[in-house]
Amino acid sequence: MTENGFQTLVGIVARLRGQGGCPWDRAQTPQTLRPYLLEEMYEVLDAIDQDSPVELKKELGDVLFQLVLLAQIATEDGSFTLNDVLDGINQKMVVRHPHVFDPNYQVTGDEGDVSAWEARKAAQRATHQSALDGVPQALPSLLRAHRISEKAGVVGFDWPDLEGVRAKVHEEQLELDEAIESGDPDAIADEFGDLLFALVNLGRHLPTGAEEALRGATHKFERRFRALEARLHSEGGSVHHTSSDELEARWRAVKANEC
Repeated sequence: MTENGFQTLVGIVARLRGQGGCPWDRAQTPQTLRPYLLEEMYEVLDAIDQDSPVELKKELGDVLFQLVLLAQIATEDGSFTLNDVLDGINQKMVVRHPHVFDPNYQVTGDEGDVSAWEARKAAQRATHQSALDGVPQALPSLLRAHRISEKAGVVGFDWPDLEGVRAKVHEEQLELDEAIESGDPDAIADEFGDLLFALVNLGRHLPTGAEEALRGATHKFERRFRALEARLHSEGGSVHHTSSDELEARWRAVKANEC
């Protein structure tokens, strides 16, 4: 790819959308592209999780195509241009990093912290806006809970230490137990949600967040369950025709074999 590779992509997208271009690309709108963009972003995350530079390079290209296509549609609508997008993000990054770009800025030790970043963002907002603004509704629930509580924590609405969050998790667990005993489905849903939210906050005070920890735990479960299936299959059996006690014993064996 040449130094003008980005402009080449811009030209390709413009041609796809133009007269005599691709019917599929010409028919797209921001709304129809939403699921494709979301899927491509998750494929980027998969490539990162796989630690595969080859896949990451490919998936970043797919995301870049979606972004340029969205900008091209906006250009055609007269909403904004790709240059407007680039100018906006360039200006934002410079303003948000005065400790890097402003030679007269007094640097402190916490410039790279989330709190410093959020404080600079808040300074650019209108005074009537909430400290919680800017967290997309479409984020996965655990990640959105993390970002919402993180933003609240930046303005001081947070537990001072890990023990405070652990106590809150314990409190919410007891309240969920009471709701389960009551048999009230609305109370159960409410208290279960509170417990999950408290666990997300616990994750903020630990070396890993809830989203990453749950992804890892799910991957571990999947790996072990597939190994259990493979062992049964090699013996002519299957999970569908194995008792629960035998499955539990096999499960413990799979876990022990990983140690």
